[in-house]
Amino acid sequence: KLMQQASRNATESLERRLAETGTKAKINRELAEFLELDEPPQRIEIYDNSHIQGAHALGAMVVAGPEGFRKNAYRKFNMKNPEISNDDFAMMREMFERRFGRAQREDPDRDSGEWPDLVLIDGGKGQLSAARAMLEEMGIEDVIMVGVAKGPHHGRDGREVFHLMDGRELTLPVNHPVLFYLQRLRD
Repeated sequence: KLMQQASRNATESLERRLAETGTKAKINRELAEFLELDEPPQRIEIYDNSHIQGAHALGAMVVAGPEGFRKNAYRKFNMKNPEISNDDFAMMREMFERRFGRAQREDPDRDSGEWPDLVLIDGGKGQLSAARAMLEEMGIEDVIMVGVAKGPHHGRDGREVFHLMDGRELTLPVNHPVLFYLQRLRD
């Protein structure tokens, strides 16, 4: 009876895992369609920065893929320039300079799978512009970036605005699964 129960539990667990994987793949395809990507992203990097009243400036990079979050790829950036500790745009530039400068040095041919297919930036047009300018200075012009700005009620209503690199702003219906996924990534 124990063996039968173990077999049943394993079968149910596998069925749940397969259903979850199918759902994630579907949402990833819908994300690609929403953002007009050629194919679903395999590596998504999410960037945010923070400080406490101008002190303790930090940047963070979270990484996700089709299987979920890749916690071993997360990175924290202590801001090295004390002059920028309360300047979100300058902090974003420093974070991108360090992250992509290292990527250029260590993997210039992009063979390792460590270059993002999609970059989400917690912030609006300003943060997106700062990140884009830094990458352009470095000669990187093919990284797809999207700014995720909280809606008019600062995220309480779920009406995030997605700022694309071509200047367009997109929104999703409040109960859309892709919106929930993007909110989870950003948060």
